[in-house]
Amino acid sequence: MNGLRNKLFAVMIAACFLMVFMAGSGIAQSAKVNINTASVEELMQIKGIGKVYAERIVSYRESNGSFGSIEDLQNINGIGPKTIERIKDFVTVSEAGQDTAS
Repeated sequence: MNGLRNKLFAVMIAACFLMVFMAGSGIAQSAKVNINTASVEELMQIKGIGKVYAERIVSYRESNGSFGSIEDLQNINGIGPKTIERIKDFVTVSEAGQDTAS
């Protein structure tokens, strides 16, 4: 009986850790990343945007100015409509100091 109790306790602890982990990852992903102001590191927090794409986004922004819409990311080599569709809920486009989502 004691062994069963210990196993049940271990399962309950594991379930609690899993719930905390899942809640924490949801919180991190709930904040939108502003592609007009984000650093390479901040852009890399977007699922599907690695270091290379993040560097391309920053480089494009520095050379061409702010993005007018999320779809403007398609001007970056390797980013197409499928990527835009996948990340659109996690990014925003606004000038520095504005909170307007696009």
